[in-house]
Amino acid sequence: MAQNYRVGRLAQEIQKEVSDILMKRVRDPRVQGVTVTGVEVTGDLQQATIYYSILSELASDGEKTQIGLDKATGLIRRELGARLSIYVTPEIRFERDESVQYGDKIDRLLNKLHHSKE
Repeated sequence: MAQNYRVGRLAQEIQKEVSDILMKRVRDPRVQGVTVTGVEVTGDLQQATIYYSILSELASDGEKTQIGLDKATGLIRRELGARLSIYVTPEIRFERDESVQYGDKIDRLLNKLHHSKE
């Protein structure tokens, strides 16, 4: 029980801090407009996958953003280490949250359907 609480708590902290770090510390224009949508932390607290979304649907923008985030990973992890009160800062990796895009697509399809009925 305590372990699950810690994982969930750490995931929330990481989400909050990474959002802040991306806004205030990372100067790379490729990561502007990134929204952190969730964080998954392994049970041993050694690894964290940070899910993000961007407004653009262009594959090229997605690639640029991923490259920018990969490049900033070291800075973000160091900054996390300074902000979080944990013994070992987890390894972090960024992964695009496809569910947000999927949800947007469903919304658009529903709107189109709704408008075609009128």
